[in-house]
Amino acid sequence: MIERRRHLERLAWLFRTFPVIAILGARQVGKTTLARSFGASWRGPVTHLDLESAAESALLADPELALGSLQGLVILDEIQRLPELFPVLRVLVDRPGSATKFLVLGSASPDLLR
Repeated sequence: MIERRRHLERLAWLFRTFPVIAILGARQVGKTTLARSFGASWRGPVTHLDLESAAESALLADPELALGSLQGLVILDEIQRLPELFPVLRVLVDRPGSATKFLVLGSASPDLLR
């Protein structure tokens, strides 16, 4: 596996300022691998949801309810499959006292970039 220490340090630095970070790129370039490595170094709870999984996507039938109680780091992989999550994330991170961080991963599709 390719060591990505610089990328991991950059993510940690970004999360000191921002509650939501996106990693966008072409398929099969290592976004998920990088997110898993970052999650392994996270101090606290980590929740990883792969939105290509029908079962995990079904957990988000009511996304504000499902994500609102999570703490720590929440990784949402393949976010382009559920772009309706973006307004929910804004609501969640704008809550007073919210410490939950969201790492969203997605293929750089034109729809997602918009």
